[in-house]
Amino acid sequence: MSWSSLYLILGRALQFLALLGRGDRAKAAEIVVLRHQVAVLRRQVNRPDLQPGDRVVLAALSRLLPRSSWDVFFITPATMLRWHRALVTRRWTYPSKRPGRPSTREEVREAVLRLARENPTWGYQRITGELAGVGLRIPPSTVRDILKGAGLSPAPRRTRPSWSQFLHAQAEGIWACDLFHIDTVFLKRLNVLFFMEHATRVVHIAGVTAHPTGTWVAQQARNLVMNLGEQAEGIRFLIRDRDSKFTAVFDEVFTSLGVRVIRTPVRAPQANAIAERWVGTVRRECTDRLLIYGEGHLRRVLKAYERHYNWHRPHRSRDRRPPQPPHDPAPPTDLDQIRLQRRQVLDGLINQYRRAA
Repeated sequence: MSWSSLYLILGRALQFLALLGRGDRAKAAEIVVLRHQVAVLRRQVNRPDLQPGDRVVLAALSRLLPRSSWDVFFITPATMLRWHRALVTRRWTYPSKRPGRPSTREEVREAVLRLARENPTWGYQRITGELAGVGLRIPPSTVRDILKGAGLSPAPRRTRPSWSQFLHAQAEGIWACDLFHIDTVFLKRLNVLFFMEHATRVVHIAGVTAHPTGTWVAQQARNLVMNLGEQAEGIRFLIRDRDSKFTAVFDEVFTSLGVRVIRTPVRAPQANAIAERWVGTVRRECTDRLLIYGEGHLRRVLKAYERHYNWHRPHRSRDRRPPQPPHDPAPPTDLDQIRLQRRQVLDGLINQYRRAA
């Protein structure tokens, strides 16, 4: 029983002793006044809000009145008896362990909240993959519940493209290419040509220019094939859109290797969904968060982001592993010994985490 309940009971006991010294006429008048006040309050309040101390006092006073006089209370006798049973149960019931799986370790919760606060644009899937990169595998649902419990809203899940099943079944040997533009701080538009492997999600930045032409695009394709060497022989399909910069000379660079060039339908960006998704990713995580001064600056920025994307950033389609992981860390034997070390990329624009030695 709390101190507030004891104080309340003591106060009512002193009031009862004070009433013993008063006359019967004064008591009767006061009872009539109190009954009328209670009747007025009953018309205004359907269900009074009682504190635990109020319930204790009323339950104790009910023992001083006979059962026939319980109609003076503004609660039913069944409610009075239920309160008394609850007091008895609380007095003699011992605490027991709640059933179900154990709660999440406090160390894990702190790691999840740290990554969420340091990276506001990351959702629970991204945080799960980042923790998996340091050997701490947590179900995405657990990360989502931790974020919701802390008042942090997880990022919405994105729908898959309509022909993702086809691309997933035949991802080996499928490449995609596309162009996207970046506006510099001086309002100069730069174009970026990139290639992407569907099976591994590895990105190859082919070139950056302010004046993209069919000749320039074809030359960048030749340079890519030369840099790939024997790896280029594994390409079976190349997906591109109907941009006029992808000329017949560009297609000839790949068809000479036995590659089948597939053009997407007109105004159907989902037909090249993986490449389009990467354009959105590089803009949200990199280029939209800084100012680009020129071609040289953009090349350096994209080169750093390309290393981060290929060597560190986790991907849901690859079981939350990067496209080219340097190594898979062993699972931790003791969660108490896990310490995360942060490495900042692009002057703190992107955070990378690894297990501290």
